[in-house]
Amino acid sequence: MHRFALLFTIIALASCKSDLKQLEEKIQAQLKTQQGTFAVAFKDLSTGKTILINEHESFHAASTMKTPVMIEVFKQAAEGRWKLTDSVEVINEFKSIVDGSPYSLRPEDDSEQNLYTLVGKKRTVYDLVYDMIIVSSNLATNNVIEYVDAKKVTQTMRNMGAPDIQVLRGVEDIKAYEKGLSNTTTAYDLLVIFEKLATGQAVSPEASEQMIKILLDQKFNDIIPVHLPKDVKVAHKTGFITGVHHDSGIIMLPDGRNYVLVLLSKNMTDMEGGTQSLARVSELIYQFVTKK
Repeated sequence: MHRFALLFTIIALASCKSDLKQLEEKIQAQLKTQQGTFAVAFKDLSTGKTILINEHESFHAASTMKTPVMIEVFKQAAEGRWKLTDSVEVINEFKSIVDGSPYSLRPEDDSEQNLYTLVGKKRTVYDLVYDMIIVSSNLATNNVIEYVDAKKVTQTMRNMGAPDIQVLRGVEDIKAYEKGLSNTTTAYDLLVIFEKLATGQAVSPEASEQMIKILLDQKFNDIIPVHLPKDVKVAHKTGFITGVHHDSGIIMLPDGRNYVLVLLSKNMTDMEGGTQSLARVSELIYQFVTKK
């Protein structure tokens, strides 16, 4: 019996590796239909099955950096530096990390404009974080970074086991951008922090749950969730600039199983085609996880 059990285990492991290899080949084939550089990081939190493609390639973080910023907010709140219900004044003048010169954001360059009507007035820290995540408000992001400090965000990422995420600054610091000083990430690092969120290890189980609830309200849903059934919940954060479209998050199945998926891109010449291709990768992974 022991020999048969061992043989069955060996066959099962070989089959698992074969299935993962086939999935990776399908993903690679899908991505090769588009011009650009792509990275994929997938982990099934129930089985540990993992696929990593270009996982340590560095990408402009775009708005995916807002998830690390949110984690730092909750960390500092847990340390008693402030409460999420504290009110802070909304500002629209920030200092470049290059020389300290002032710059402001323009509502027409932002994905959310209402906050600009509240400059000089007060909003709670929680409301700013919420807008930063679900509608990717750049003004909310810069206000939050003013309070938490970008350097502390990066250090917290290191402490969480993400070696390469760099949160250097807020959004639209043109002088910094022109000098190549941009926020960067890798698929591996985003996988690490979303797994921490999914397993209740980002700050605390309670804070992780609160952050996941915010991520579940994401309004930009054209990559990971777009081809998934409506009863599948996705707690995620996207990022978008010219030639770049990212998505990263936790996929929660109705049966209670979860997996983490990170899809990054750069140098895309066809933004719509690239976005659709990434969405198809998400669909392929969902089909793999849920196949009988």
